[in-house]
This record gives sequence, C-alpha cells and structure tokens, in this order.
Amino acid sequence: MDLTAVRDRGLVLLGCGKMGSAMLRGWLADGLPPASVWVVDPAPSDWLQGTGVHLNEGVPEAPALLLVAVKPQMMAEALPQAARLGGGGTAVLSVAAGTPIARFEEVFGDGTPVVRAMPNTPAAVGQGITAIVANDPGQAALDVAEALLSAVGEVVRLDDEDQIDAVTGVSGSGPAYVFHLIETLAAAGAAEGLAPDLALQLARATVAGAGVLALEEGADPAQLRRDVTSPNGTTQAGLEVLMDPDSGLPPLMRRTVAAAAARARELRA
Repeated sequence: MDLTAVRDRGLVLLGCGKMGSAMLRGWLADGLPPASVWVVDPAPSDWLQGTGVHLNEGVPEAPALLLVAVKPQMMAEALPQAARLGGGGTAVLSVAAGTPIARFEEVFGDGTPVVRAMPNTPAAVGQGITAIVANDPGQAALDVAEALLSAVGEVVRLDDEDQIDAVTGVSGSGPAYVFHLIETLAAAGAAEGLAPDLALQLARATVAGAGVLALEEGADPAQLRRDVTSPNGTTQAGLEVLMDPDSGLPPLMRRTVAAAAARARELRA
C-alpha cells in the first residue's frame, strides 16, 4: 500500500479530537485532498466542519485505511460500527492508547492488516514522536502508516508490541514529566527570590530551548551537558545534586518510567 491508494480509495478517520485533528491538519497541509478523507465524529469541531472532508456521511465500501483515534472509553462502542471494513482490504491504524492489536483482530478478523501506534501530545504542534508496530498482515502497511504519521513528527518502528509499554513510559507519558520539570524549576527559582511569572518564563524557555538544541545538534546529551558545565562552576554545583546516584534524577527517572510502563501493562491485561 502507498499514499496513492489512500488518495484513490480514501481514508476513514474514526474520531477526530486533538490527536485526530493534529494529524488531519498535517495531511491536508501535505496535499492530501479533503475529498479523500471521511471523518466519523459525534461532536465535530468548527475547524473540522470547514475542512471540506466528508463528515459523518457514508464511508467507502473498501477504503485504503481506517485510522482509529477515539478515546479508550469510547472504543467498545465505536469499533463495531466499523467492523464491516475487516477482512484484509482495509488496513487499520490505531493511535488509541491501551488497545492491543489482538482486540482489533477480534473485531476485524485475523487477516486484517493492523498497525498500532503510540504518539505523544507534542504531535499537536508537529513535534511529536510516534512508535509503530504491526501484526503480520500489517507489515505491508507500515510504510504508509509511517508516511502519514510523519506529518506530526518523528516515527520509529518497534520489533514487537510488548515494547509499547516501555514507549508509553518514556515518550507517551514523557511530556507530562517535562511539564512538571518546568513547574518545579520555576518554583525553585521563585524560592531563590525571583518573581513567579519571571521564574516560569525562564524555566519554560530554558527547557524548550534545550530540547531544540538537543534535536538540532544530534549529539549525545551527555556531551551537551559536559559542554555547558565548567569545572567547579555553578552548573557543576547544581548537577552534583541532580546526578546523585542515590537521591538524584537517575534513580527517580528509572522509578518514574517503570511505574508508567507497569500501569500500561495493567491496563491492557
């Protein structure tokens, strides 16, 4: 399957909330014709209604791709509505958290190509990273899934579905860790005498800027850290606290990611 098939046969988007809208914006900006997209969503946004896509109307008999982007709590109601698309002619791409490939195979049939994706919230601004993995019939659909998901950021491929839980702990939940870092860095600045608004501005820009630098440099983050750490200077003094092997960030982050990954395993059990 390639993107030509998506244009010719159509793409059905089941659910178009924040993540679905972010992806749709990217596709339309990349030149996917609105006439090639069918969206099924019970509460479409004003923006969605103005895109020119087919909205809540009859979908094609055999679209190239069904993209599932509904909330987990809506999955039980939404999937049976699309079950007739199973059988192999339509690939299923899911960005819904917590729903394993096996569940889609139950609904759509064993021969249905299924690609499971784990994006993260920066996809909403085109800066996400998404991990993808497929069942055996879905291997041929990985290229088109990657092409579509690249509209909202980077895409990586996993060797097996079990790795999704670790991905959830690192990049799926990771933005919340970074947001909390901004909160705590700002609070620490305020504790040292800065006005809270100024401390937040400094913390927000520092974390965002360091992230961009890490991406653009493409260097080992440990080397970037060393490059800004003068011997016996202020940064070293702070890092000695942060990098303490017993009470610093390394053991804390290990526990954080492990807890998120463990919860992800519980939710799919």
